[in-house]
Amino acid sequence: MTVQTAQGPTPPADPGRHLASPTTRSALRIQHHLLGAAREFLRGEGFTELLPPVIGPVTDPGARGSKQVDIDFYGHRYKLMTSAILYKQASLLAFDKIFCVAPNVRLEPLETAGTNRHLVEFHQLDVEAAGASREQITALVEQLVVHMVRSTVAALPAEFEELGRDTDAFHGLLQGAFERVRHSDAVLDLRAAGHDQNPDAELDWEGEALLSAKAGRPFFVTDYPKGSRGFYDRECPGEPGLLRNFDLIAPEGYGELCSGSERTNEYADIITRMRETGENPQKYRWYLDLVREGIPASAGFGIGVERLTRYVAGLEAVWQASAYPKLAGVVSP
Repeated sequence: MTVQTAQGPTPPADPGRHLASPTTRSALRIQHHLLGAAREFLRGEGFTELLPPVIGPVTDPGARGSKQVDIDFYGHRYKLMTSAILYKQASLLAFDKIFCVAPNVRLEPLETAGTNRHLVEFHQLDVEAAGASREQITALVEQLVVHMVRSTVAALPAEFEELGRDTDAFHGLLQGAFERVRHSDAVLDLRAAGHDQNPDAELDWEGEALLSAKAGRPFFVTDYPKGSRGFYDRECPGEPGLLRNFDLIAPEGYGELCSGSERTNEYADIITRMRETGENPQKYRWYLDLVREGIPASAGFGIGVERLTRYVAGLEAVWQASAYPKLAGVVSP
């Protein structure tokens, strides 16, 4: 049972109540099956599962307003991972196709506690493929999500009934062929609706929610402007200033499920992009040494496990898809 506030439900103070809740049990069974279906699909496509690091000298700097967590690692300042992106690229030196279920910690702004879409501690289903283009990797995302949802709906009818989730909501998703919308067109759409979206930035939370609420099936937003994302997103060769990246947005107001891109793997380009985004290349020495020696060109993505679970299970808040949820500013086990 949850506690209602003006911002929506919040986790109960007693973690035992949360774990014993029928809603929690059904949501976590759905999550378990989604991950099992993902592993089944990706292994069938030739991907190797790796165990990602939890700490490192640096982590992904492009964490959308959140802060990183520093720890003392034998006298050196290390970071908790906000994203496995740099390690995914490095791992392609071992295998051409990899995936992992990666833990992430981001100190989100306090206002995110009321969005129903943000956790401080969460997991991503991370995928990376050497030599892949954005078109190939978005097609893989589409096939993967369709397989995960179709398998879960077929296997767990009692869980969906317990949660009151009408699985007819997935009719459009299960047809595949998700629409692609350029970022510039999404901005025009939002401004026409009266939302003052910055054309040079990522879609803000309110804009993303507005587009999501209007959609009847998931869709991709592509071609974000340079400067809105991290240094590792490849710039479009034929359209300078645009990035070969994407987000997958769920319908029904659930918002972003997944982000990905083609990756920059040229040493000089990465150094330039780091400096453009205010990053100090010296901090990334281990990564840059690998890039200089040669890492494969690639494309990849990360799907938020708890966010996908929330959407599939029809939950009001993303914390309901976590056994031990942590929200910004809320002290919890």
